[in-house]
Amino acid sequence: MSAATPPHPTSSFAALTRLLRYARAHRGRVVLATILSTLNKLFDIAPEILIGVAIDVVVNREASFVARFGFDTPHSQIYALAVLTFFIWVGESISEYGYQIVWRNLAQRLQADLRLHSYSHVQELDMAFFDGRSSGELVAIMNDDINQLERFLDGGANGMIQILVAVVSVGAVFFFISPLIAVLAFTPVPVILWGAFVFERKSSPLYATVRAQVGAIATRLTNNLSGMATIKSFTAEARETERLRVESEAYVDANRKAIAVSSAFIPVVRMAILTGFLFTLVVGGVLALNGTLNVGAYGVLVFLTQRLLWPLTGMAQIIDQYARAMASTQRVLDLIEMPIGVQDTGTRALPRPVHGAVRIEDLSFRYKNTSAGAINGVSIDVPGGTTLALVGTTGAGKSTLMKLLLRYYQPDAGRISIDGIDIRDLTLAELRGAIGFVAQDVFLFEGTVAENIRYGRPEAGEAEVIAAAKAAEAWEFVEKLSQGLHTTVGERGVRLSGGQRQRISLARALLKNPPILILDEATSSVDNETEAAIQRSLHRIAHDRTVFVIAHRLSTIVDADQIAVLDAGRVVELGTHAQLLTRAGAYAAQWRVQTGGAAESARAAE
Repeated sequence: MSAATPPHPTSSFAALTRLLRYARAHRGRVVLATILSTLNKLFDIAPEILIGVAIDVVVNREASFVARFGFDTPHSQIYALAVLTFFIWVGESISEYGYQIVWRNLAQRLQADLRLHSYSHVQELDMAFFDGRSSGELVAIMNDDINQLERFLDGGANGMIQILVAVVSVGAVFFFISPLIAVLAFTPVPVILWGAFVFERKSSPLYATVRAQVGAIATRLTNNLSGMATIKSFTAEARETERLRVESEAYVDANRKAIAVSSAFIPVVRMAILTGFLFTLVVGGVLALNGTLNVGAYGVLVFLTQRLLWPLTGMAQIIDQYARAMASTQRVLDLIEMPIGVQDTGTRALPRPVHGAVRIEDLSFRYKNTSAGAINGVSIDVPGGTTLALVGTTGAGKSTLMKLLLRYYQPDAGRISIDGIDIRDLTLAELRGAIGFVAQDVFLFEGTVAENIRYGRPEAGEAEVIAAAKAAEAWEFVEKLSQGLHTTVGERGVRLSGGQRQRISLARALLKNPPILILDEATSSVDNETEAAIQRSLHRIAHDRTVFVIAHRLSTIVDADQIAVLDAGRVVELGTHAQLLTRAGAYAAQWRVQTGGAAESARAAE
């Protein structure tokens, strides 16, 4: 699913049901907030009833409704109403304070839980998930979509509850006073509810498109900000601005369609409200003039009609918030419920000490959307403490093989074992804790040099960090930095050179001190001096450690214990450097291309 493609829309009610199931741990808060919202609306309606009762006191005096409760004189009745009004206003103020506190804190708690849960779940997903998702889309879901839900819980949820309470409670009063006027006054309510249903049904797919377009914009911005140097080098600023304009206009257009639907709902509500109010005003007035309806009761009905119907004008805005929030909720919960391809079901640990013997047996794997990097029946034995070099053309499957060793993906067939234990039987923490990985595309986190080196061992002391930096031949440049180990590297290590980032990455892997080390073309994009430094480091650290080296420069792997040549996902040659040269196959041909044939004779003679 691309960022710009809306998900298949489900009903808002279904999304709300899913949200309530997810938030069952917060059920107590939801109930408390609902009770406070209900009490607040009941207190809010009460003054209108008291106004009618006060009119009844003034008109009927000793024969008023209040006189039934033992207040004989009109003055005592007015005083009683004043005291009751005071407590009602106090109750309304306290309940309003309470529901705002509970709803807002619930919104904050739920959005924090959703963001943490969704991020935690994303970390558990296998790499195949990320192959089809952009980081911008995921950021939009975990940030903007969750914020949409937070905004609804801050005010919209209370608004929906209070409208429902107003309809039920005012309806009860109307039917108690005059069933005829109640029927007439409530005539527009079904129209309003029908309009709300139609609006929700038409707006749900529109807001699904809006949320998807938010992801598209986030993707565009994330990619462009990460690739700013490339944009500048190709003077493509105007072209990228135009691309962003197109995405922004698509977002505006998606919102415009949703706004058109919501705006049409408001006039319908207003006309329905006017109808209900006129029925109460005219019919109730006629009944009061005829003497069949108490004047005070007529006042109650008029005031309550306004209290009931006019807040419904804000229903369009509340339903708009609700539709947006449910579209966002659907995306967030879809992400949280995304199935995990590589399950962490292993229970075993590697025996100590870990020798790092790796056996790959008839391993096969194919990416879902491309055949590049596929693995077809690969079998290799790598004794513990030895070095295996993987060479071959781009897309031959070298990096894929290492990703399968790390269980980033699940193989289609075959198995990999370490020290005789199938890696699927190991916990992911045990497996990946035994492997150090240095990628070609080095990723450094925002922070200091020391924080990046000790990323795999946060508890490591400064002396250990320095020792790892020296082993990776990084200490010479690190100690010359403005603040040494405490120098910040910038986002993705932008303040360091490519060679410096590579050596920091190697130091990070060495501080972890893994029995198995993977170097994925770690020297392919560095200068000769850095390459020589890394090679010296490798010679020192390869002892008593199993090392996998992916390399295009064959000069860097001539001392490997084994060299596997991959082509189209298969091992076509396997042996030492000297053995492969003697066979005069693919490896020897590539060696001749890289050395001009001069060094071949010298090595073959050995």
